[in-house]
Parts: sequence; structure tokens; C-alpha cells
Amino acid sequence: MQLAELLKEWPCTVKGGSIRVEVTGIEDYAQGVKDGDLFIVRKGRKSDGLKYVDMAIKNGAIGIVIEDEKQLDSLKLTVPVIWVPNVLKFMSYSAAKLNQFPADAMQVIAITGTNGKTTVSHFIGQILHALHKNVIVIGTNGIYINGVEVNIDYEHLTTLQPKHLHKILKIAVSRGVEYVVLEASSMGLAKHRLDDCSIDIGVFLNLAEDHIEDHGSYDKYKAAKQLLATLSDQLVLNGDDSFCRTVGLQAKKKKAYFGLGNRVDYQLQLLAEGLTTSTCCLQSNKGQKVFAVPFVGEHHLQNTIAAITAVSELGFSIEDICEAVNKLTLPDGRLEVIENNLDIDIYIDYAHTEAALRAVLQTLNKTVKRNLVVIFSCGGDRDKHKRIKMGAVASKYADMIYLTTDNPRSEDPELINAQIAAGFSPKQQYEMILDRGEAIETAIRKAKKGDTILIAGKGHETTQTIGSVEINFSDYESVKLALDKVSRDLV
Repeated sequence: MQLAELLKEWPCTVKGGSIRVEVTGIEDYAQGVKDGDLFIVRKGRKSDGLKYVDMAIKNGAIGIVIEDEKQLDSLKLTVPVIWVPNVLKFMSYSAAKLNQFPADAMQVIAITGTNGKTTVSHFIGQILHALHKNVIVIGTNGIYINGVEVNIDYEHLTTLQPKHLHKILKIAVSRGVEYVVLEASSMGLAKHRLDDCSIDIGVFLNLAEDHIEDHGSYDKYKAAKQLLATLSDQLVLNGDDSFCRTVGLQAKKKKAYFGLGNRVDYQLQLLAEGLTTSTCCLQSNKGQKVFAVPFVGEHHLQNTIAAITAVSELGFSIEDICEAVNKLTLPDGRLEVIENNLDIDIYIDYAHTEAALRAVLQTLNKTVKRNLVVIFSCGGDRDKHKRIKMGAVASKYADMIYLTTDNPRSEDPELINAQIAAGFSPKQQYEMILDRGEAIETAIRKAKKGDTILIAGKGHETTQTIGSVEINFSDYESVKLALDKVSRDLV
């Protein structure tokens, strides 16, 4: 596509060079620029893209996009310098246009919420696939088409950057995909990554204090979440959550409420609970249905009714949806069970907020046979306010706690853990082991038959950031390694 064609419907000012050149892509990292790319100059937290203009041109950039109008005169380049009012919005638009607006060819469901985005997105994807539809799920755990992970080179973010997202959506269209289910993070929404995604249904799950430092305040965090209501044609909202209710009251568009309580369009009532299965009754204006949900715990039921509501609002029958629910499985790192021969229950979960940790511990507390052991910490350089709260939640349920590391970044992990421990009850038993792998092995070695171990905070993740260094680390692999060692020692 010619640069002139790309720019013709977008407010801009162009100086220098020629707009009759071919554009093949957009790129905001100078190191990644290839021949034919437009280089987007954006100011990051640590660096300004303006410093890398010469590198971008050397690597083949056919134009430079800026949002500081004063730079139009100061930049003397051989390629066009293009001023736009907002480079992030332009990145979204141009990526979509260069890929022929692929989202328009599919139905898009976007999910936001402090907790549950990954689980609900995978539930929706699994239900749609069970209903014989081709579906792509994009989010924290990766990219899946019809339940099979797709290996594509891209920057792993909860909500992908437009330069990657629209290329992937174009691939999905070529593979016959009809439905897109994606996670809409607060940062993704605030940075306009989904502005040109033609979202059919926006799903609102909940809101709790998180990512405050990223946004500057809790109000800005809420405002970022609310952007999904503006971008979506229709809303599906948690009627049990006050923030979601407020979003619904303010939005003048079609909406449906779900929940476990009253005053909702889709209500899930718990009739009976077994060790691993819940018998529920769905009440809705589309019918009533008694069926089995293959999970226990309130948060799992909330995630299930969210997925049911979204798929129902797409036009599928309650009968068919509930039949598909019986086969749902949790995504990797979400209360993931690690089988072992030591007669202990080991779970890995991504819970890294107060609400998520409480929900998981409440669920495990129903089935724990002996002691409940929790291994966790909190991330550094962000959300310091939640540390004492997570400590209090863990201490309410855990018999033993191992404080360790969870991406401490530039902070001292001992200080992070001291802030967590400030929330413990005076009688709480705990130990601090900063090596996360060692903490996991120690917990497994000391566990008695019938104990339950929860390793919380990282879930599916395969790296850990300590200082400025990202190292390879997986809770799953660490558990397997520890189990092998302990089993060998018992022989």
C-alpha cells in the first residue's frame, strides 16, 4: 500500500520525502525496522524513540511518524516526517488498514477485569469450538486456534500491540476463523491497542485495586477499563460487581447482566457441590437449565456464567451451551493440578491479587485434608498497597506460608516480603526462602501425606525478573524437578 493511501483518511501533516512509496508495515522499535516499514516515534518510560530515528532509517524505514509538531521543522531527513495527533491511535489504525481490517471479517469478544480474563476467554473459546465454530483465543497464555497453540513470533503481552494483533487476525481469517476471543487489559485499552478491532461484545468481569502505579491512580485504572464499553457494540456485565453495574448504567447500548445473585439476566444458582463438580441451575430469559459445572468454588462459577452469557448473546441456544460447559477445562496455570506419588495435592495458580488469592484459597479450603501450605510473594516496583492485604488473605487460610520471590525487579525482595508479613496473624507460621525453586522444593520435602500446597502468583509464566535481568523460571518445571529429587531420596 502506498503511504499516500494509508494517510489519506487520517489527520496528519507531512514534510519532506515522497508519499508515493510503498508501506509494508509499522514498527516502534528501531532495531526491528525492516525495509518498507514506517517508524513510529513514541516516548517510553525509559527512552525516547526520537533517539533511534537514524537507526530506523538505516534499517529501511520509509517514513517517520511523530506526535510532537515542533519536530516537523527540527528533523531534516531524506524520508517523509509525518505528524499525527496521537501516535498510539495511529499505530492501531495503520496496522488494521495495512492488514485490510481483518477483525471486520469475524465476530470479536473482548474481556476485561482485574481477575478471570484468561479463564473466561478460554471458556468462551472452548464452548464455541464445541459448538463447531472456528475460534481464535488471544491473551496472557498465548494464541490458540480451536484449542491448539499457534507458534507465531510476537511480543507476549496480555493485549497484543496492533502491529502484531492485526497480522495475527489476518492469519486467522485465512484459516477460516469465525470468532475472536481476546483479553483486554487496562494498559492495552489505555494505549489504544484495540481501537480498530470492531468489538462485537465487551465482557466486564470485575474490578479490584491493581496496576495503580502503571496508570497513576485508581480512577485512571477504572477509566482505562471503561474504554472497552466505548469500543464495544454490546456489553456483557457482572451484575454482582458494583463497578460493572456502573459501567452498564452509563452505557447507552445493548447489555446483558450475569451473576450468582439477583437482578441479572443470566443467573447461576448452586444446587449441590461435590469434590470436583458443581450442580447448577441457569435461570435466564432464554430458558432454564440444570447442568453440571466441572469445577467447585464461587470464582469458577462466576467465570462460567460470564462465558455462558457471552456465547448466548452471540445467538447460541442455552441447551447447547450448557452441554458444552460440562467439558470445560482450566487454562494452564489456573489451579493447575500437579500429579505426584507423595499423596499431597499440589496446585499452581496465577493468583497475584488479593481477590484472586482469596478466591483460590476459599476453593482449596473446601477440599484440603490436612494442612494448607502457600508459597507466594508480590511483584516489585508496583502495587505496593496490595502486599499487606495479600498477606492477610494468605494468613486467614494457610497453616504454613513460604515467602519467596515473584518478579522483585529493582526492589529488595526481603522488604517486599516484610510488607506482606505485616498482614499475617501473630501466630502465623512462615519461612522466607528467596530462591523460588528452593522454596518449592522445601515445601514439598516438608509436606505430610494429605497436605495441600498452593504455589501462587506466576501460573503459566516461564521467566522471573530479578533486578534488570530476566531469567528462565517455571513453577511447573520447578515442581517436577523437586518431585523427582524427593522421590529419588525416598528410594
